Amino acid sequence: MKKSFLAMLGLAASLLLTGCGGGGGDTGGNSSDKLNATIKVGATPVPHAELLEEIKPDLKEQGVTLEIVEFNDYVQPNIALNDKELDANFFQHEPYLNDFVKEHTEMKIKNAGGIHVEPMGIYSKKITKLEELADGATVSIPNDPTNGGRALLLLEKANLLKLKEGVKETATVQDIAENPKNLVIQEIEAAQLPRTLEDVDISIINTNFAMNADLNPIKDALFMEDKTSPYVNIITVRDGDENRPEIQALLKTLKSEKIKKFIEENYNGAIVAAF
Repeated sequence: MKKSFLAMLGLAASLLLTGCGGGGGDTGGNSSDKLNATIKVGATPVPHAELLEEIKPDLKEQGVTLEIVEFNDYVQPNIALNDKELDANFFQHEPYLNDFVKEHTEMKIKNAGGIHVEPMGIYSKKITKLEELADGATVSIPNDPTNGGRALLLLEKANLLKLKEGVKETATVQDIAENPKNLVIQEIEAAQLPRTLEDVDISIINTNFAMNADLNPIKDALFMEDKTSPYVNIITVRDGDENRPEIQALLKTLKSEKIKKFIEENYNGAIVAAF
């Protein structure tokens, strides 16, 4: 009985010390500040997945494990997000998202924050400057409504055609008011546009797909959007998830000085930080 009583007394003292922080297990409360979460983010390879790879260690220090799922199209990442196969995606700009949601009203996904701009460019393997573009030249542009309208606006800015008055990012080929060079417009899936360069005279290509095809936007583009482009690439989440601590950690880490410097040093102006 005496040994049992002493054992119980020792156990009580040990519990008391542990409860008061005397057991040495608490190193100042830092571990309790860390999150304990895993987030799965869908992204197109360049530059989105590259930027996400760059912040993996920083998120890990905050207790967030980042899993990156790569996509090569502009439809599946939103479907996967809506179906809860992803926690977020990173590939699109807000005009595209707005148009997508209008067509898929059942999807409750939203912009959680802007990260960077990828200026759209005009590329060619047949001419070295736009002045060489012949009458009746063929032009490939993205076939999705938002990027298609964006491409037409870029052609207008390059003085290759004129759109109807008041038409902006929702422009379609039917909105072409003047086509002095009689350009033949071919609408192609955005990811496939680099492959059309052998067959068309010029192609309007999103920077991520251009870079993925080893095209250098600064050196290879004949004409580009300027850096004031409103098409900021965003982190997209399901409605209501934007305030999740791990999503906020993702946004904060992507908007860090480290990532701004990484963008400046690795993309040479082809991609511009929007924060």
